[in-house]
Amino acid sequence: MDPFKQMGDWKKNMDHFFGENFWNEFEGIIKPTIPQINVYHTENEITCILNIPGLTDLNKIDIFVDYAALEINGVIDIQHQGGTVVKEEILQGAFDRRISLPFPVRSDKIKASYKNGIVLIQLYRLISDASSKHRVPVRLLEDK
Repeated sequence: MDPFKQMGDWKKNMDHFFGENFWNEFEGIIKPTIPQINVYHTENEITCILNIPGLTDLNKIDIFVDYAALEINGVIDIQHQGGTVVKEEILQGAFDRRISLPFPVRSDKIKASYKNGIVLIQLYRLISDASSKHRVPVRLLEDK
């Protein structure tokens, strides 16, 4: 018996009764998002800290930065086998997260590292070298 299949069927019935996407607002409560992410920023830098336990192959996580958005894709797989589960609180499975950043960031200056189950991503504010401020010449019109 798969409890998540029953939960999915129940969710579909509730969506049918209350209207499309009724449960979207409750999705994070029913199934918390993974990985957990903390985002901090200063005037010119953004630091993202992700909780991804058991990552042994760094090629199994993809990090993309697009102007003012961060995308993270991957899989959390603890790979423990044997024994009967008594308690299981560490969420596992495939994830796909997109986070809006507080300001645009440079795509040429991104640092990402992994240690002890934590991914640390450092991003830097995009400051354009070219000024968008242009002087507009004013012509003097003569009376005729």
